[in-house]
Amino acid sequence: MSYVVLPREILPADGRFGCGPSKVRNEQLDALSGPGRVLLGTSHRQAPVKNLVGRVRSQLSDLFRAPTGYEIIVGNGGSTAFWDAAAFGLIERRAQNLVFGEFGSKFAGAAKAPWLEAPDVREVTAGTRTAAEPVEGVDVYAWPHNETSTGVTAPVKRVHGDEGALTVIDATSAAGGIDFSASEADVYYFAPQKNLGSDGGLWFALVSPAAIERIERIAASGRYIPEFLSLKNALDNSRLNQTLNTPALTTLYLLENQLEWITSHGGLQWADARTRESSGALYEWAEASPVATPFVTNPAERSPVVVTIDFDESVDAAAIAASLRSNGIVDTEPYRKLGRNQLRVATFVSIEPDDVRQLIRSIDYTLERL
Repeated sequence: MSYVVLPREILPADGRFGCGPSKVRNEQLDALSGPGRVLLGTSHRQAPVKNLVGRVRSQLSDLFRAPTGYEIIVGNGGSTAFWDAAAFGLIERRAQNLVFGEFGSKFAGAAKAPWLEAPDVREVTAGTRTAAEPVEGVDVYAWPHNETSTGVTAPVKRVHGDEGALTVIDATSAAGGIDFSASEADVYYFAPQKNLGSDGGLWFALVSPAAIERIERIAASGRYIPEFLSLKNALDNSRLNQTLNTPALTTLYLLENQLEWITSHGGLQWADARTRESSGALYEWAEASPVATPFVTNPAERSPVVVTIDFDESVDAAAIAASLRSNGIVDTEPYRKLGRNQLRVATFVSIEPDDVRQLIRSIDYTLERL
């Protein structure tokens, strides 16, 4: 395969556009190798690390403008672990799962646990979304705030179903990059390796008083719950600013630095405006292109943090991605299971809008010459 050599003047300053793990800012790494270095290799049960956990929990609560009574809890493992933990300790009888991509589908799979009633799965074609509807007997309504695989975003809006029903939102690729009202969800959970510029190994969740009551009630019900997947264990340990098992200290330190950076620039509203500036440039380019079009046809459903662009059959999107990669512009390939002739570009908050504009120039240059 032949590659196009891009002129230096149109290259992004940073060529990382992956949807996760995503770009970690150089300033975060500098802080880790400086002040953060003294924490690595030290006990997670002692004050320095527990204080770090406490600061991160407090900063996340502030970033999300948490209502009174809401808490940030943290556990070992990523969002995949949380799906299983929710099946054990959050869904009481039955869930309704909205599926408009791979990650919503995975939670729906976890909700099919044999001790639960079969979930009400509402699945639509990739590139579109569906909405929750109250159903008698459903006690958890779950969907992704942002579907990483397809570039579809959905509003965070509480479902008023049976008394005590919880609204549970997968925020892994949205948290820190899309504004929302925390009072509209009972659980807003995520891993921090996307907008929050960190590494894997931990999950976090903003939980309401109703969710806390549910977690504690199920834990006391006699249901078998593995210790590692116990949300009650995570809740109790989080209140002590620790995790059940040793946490990834690098993940915590990178996250703290990213939260300080976002907060210093204006918080979630600033982050939301920044991601929309970057994604808007890509959508505008695709709409004007003779060979490209946004995969998500409804502008109201297009993600501000994960942009998916389809190409005409005359263009080999895989060849474009490979050529870009040869120039140091990486991870623009589509989600592997989607199987489309497209590029997928992260516009997370760490990614500079000017770098997105340079990416567009690089794609145009490649299209003209490949």
